[in-house]
Amino acid sequence: MQATVKATRPWEPWVQLACGVLCMAMIANLQYGWTLFVDPIDAKHQWGRAAIQTAFTIFVLTETWLVPVEAWFVDRYGPRIVITFGGFMIALSWITNAYASSLAMLYAGAIFGGIGAGSIYGTCVGNALKWFPYRRGLAAGATAAGFGAGAAITVVPIANMIAASGYESAFLYFGIGQGIVVLVLAQFLYPPRNKIAPPKKLSSLPQSKVDYQPSQTLGKPVFWLLYLMFVMVASGGLMAAAQIGPIAHDLGVANTPVSIMGISAAALTLAISLDRIFDGFGRPMFGYVSDRIGRENTMFIAFGTAAVMLLILVFHGSNPLVFVIATACFFGVFGEIYSLFPATCGDTFGSKFAATNAGMLYTAKGTAALLVPIASVIAAAYGWYAVFAVAVGLNAVAALLALFVLKPLRARFIAQTATEAAASPVPAASSQPAH
Repeated sequence: MQATVKATRPWEPWVQLACGVLCMAMIANLQYGWTLFVDPIDAKHQWGRAAIQTAFTIFVLTETWLVPVEAWFVDRYGPRIVITFGGFMIALSWITNAYASSLAMLYAGAIFGGIGAGSIYGTCVGNALKWFPYRRGLAAGATAAGFGAGAAITVVPIANMIAASGYESAFLYFGIGQGIVVLVLAQFLYPPRNKIAPPKKLSSLPQSKVDYQPSQTLGKPVFWLLYLMFVMVASGGLMAAAQIGPIAHDLGVANTPVSIMGISAAALTLAISLDRIFDGFGRPMFGYVSDRIGRENTMFIAFGTAAVMLLILVFHGSNPLVFVIATACFFGVFGEIYSLFPATCGDTFGSKFAATNAGMLYTAKGTAALLVPIASVIAAAYGWYAVFAVAVGLNAVAALLALFVLKPLRARFIAQTATEAAASPVPAASSQPAH
């Protein structure tokens, strides 16, 4: 869509951002609330944790790997129709789960949920990037915060409903409710119709001078380094998100009362609530920080802190208070990958195709999800501490890669784009977002 010379109204971007954040909050439980259902499903059907967690893997794969396709529809038909479709699919997903009497039905529900969540996630992030072209990291972080923190306010009601009425009722009623909210919010979403005014002071971060098409981006080594790092860090976080319930039960801390700053609850319930709050807060915060100290420096701090928190769990995870605090801190630094990696991708490969390029990078989350069932196998053979130890290594290596490999490689790459732009008859990257 061609932007006009007329400036957009000041309040429009913020309304669009708010609607996007709320839509993201409605799909958060499909990922972060899943851990509450694993053991109740297993207790009723005796399918085994590994088989049940395969549904989680299917969900994440479907959610992530279809984002580039869904972005294509958004660019051509607008966000409203795609979000409406996503709202219908997430409701269908949890309704299917409520009546699932076989693993095949559970997996079908995961596919429906992945399609719906991916439609909403990719659309909301892409729409935010279009409305905030000059504050890309902060916009992506704020939108992703809805996905990270959205489960915080509903995890206790879901847990209570599971305990009182069974997991089937929780799936059914929350599925319908979440779907209806998304369907309503979808009607208020649209892309920018007018020019987005630039800020008085533009970012000083290194920016590519060339807009690389997706096919060109896939041929760049720096993209695959980003992809590898994304997989390394995401695998530990997804494992923890999917398995925190079983982990807490196996460590013997799940039902132990814990009090923090006057708040008392069972360790597992409190941990999941704090995890979502810290996760959601960390996404925009690290996006904001990275705009000032650089993407790679921020990655080093976040990944290194994640490794330390996991190491603490290795040695003191059976202490319920330590379990709650360490997992909260871990998710606080884990969620930043959903703001830092899209922002870094946009910085590196230009603005025109930023949504599609970031969507391709986001599929790394799906690749990482393949490791979630493997975590159950490792835990069964060697215990959860072995799983934590592997995650510690992955985060530590990713932190070192960010500072000592990605930073110089990306600096050279961006410097080369200036030469390429000067020598090419194709215009340099535009500061306006692609529509």
